Amino acid sequence: MADEAEIIERVGPRLRAFRQTAGLTLSQLAAQTGLTPSTLSRLERAQIRPSLEQLLPLARVYGVPLDELVAAPAHGDPRVHLRPVRREGLTYVPLGVNRGELQAFKVIYPAVSDLPPARFHAHPGREWLYVLSGEVRLVLSDQITDLTVGEAAEFDTTTPHWIGNAHPTLPAEIIAIYGKQGGRIHLADLER
Repeated sequence: MADEAEIIERVGPRLRAFRQTAGLTLSQLAAQTGLTPSTLSRLERAQIRPSLEQLLPLARVYGVPLDELVAAPAHGDPRVHLRPVRREGLTYVPLGVNRGELQAFKVIYPAVSDLPPARFHAHPGREWLYVLSGEVRLVLSDQITDLTVGEAAEFDTTTPHWIGNAHPTLPAEIIAIYGKQGGRIHLADLER
């Protein structure tokens, strides 16, 4: 197991990797965290030891737990604590910890009559889905595909797309994997 000095030594490169993955400049990150670009640069180059007051806003911006930000050794229970979130009539159940790249969700679609009107999304990246139960309708521009249990789909998300339930009265469930852009579009402001 890594000792405390080794963990602290690796924080700088991890902070840089999180920032680069998020596609942020030091100035953009400074504006979101309240830290100066100079402080952020020195943290990333391991010229200063990070404090809790510096790490908390960074963890918030990157959407990761503090221990993930610093790569603290894992302890205890490895289970993911599922906390369902409702957004636009759908229920999203995170199936892992958000690490800034790909994130998996179980998505529950209500019956067609309970769905909000179709809202198309388009963004850089790819999405993947697997139908667990029910029937799901995937609309890519004007192409409609109905998927049933055991079927999967993968598509380029620069194409305007919408995913919804294809059954008038029964719910449907999928596993969906979103890249960071897809997560921002489909799951933005989950605390609302």
